[in-house]
Amino acid sequence: MNPHDPQAGWYAKFCNAFRGLELGIRGESSFQVHFVFGAAVIVAGAVLRIADPGQWCLLLLCIAIVLSAELFNSALERMARAVSDEHDENVGAALDIGSAAVLVASLGAAVVGTIIFLARLGELLAW
Repeated sequence: MNPHDPQAGWYAKFCNAFRGLELGIRGESSFQVHFVFGAAVIVAGAVLRIADPGQWCLLLLCIAIVLSAELFNSALERMARAVSDEHDENVGAALDIGSAAVLVASLGAAVVGTIIFLARLGELLAW
């Protein structure tokens, strides 16, 4: 049975998903950069002793959204390369929109992180 068949079982679907994650981690430098920044956010949260579960949920959700946006963008880029090597205005526009999605997710995550970390620094420094 083809593992990409919509009728494939859950095991095959999870195998495909983990293979895609591996491809994203190993093959895409932008994903690696976002992954490192996500890890840095987790370390910073631990160092600043963020204790509020809600704040941790927001930070982790932001990391997941940025990494997901990067994976979607990488998938679009690979699909575009598979379809044609020639320049196509519509494909170029789709790739730019995918990149914009990563930018929007990253900026939103940065704003959320800044608010949480500045509030925590204010608590620690009694601002």
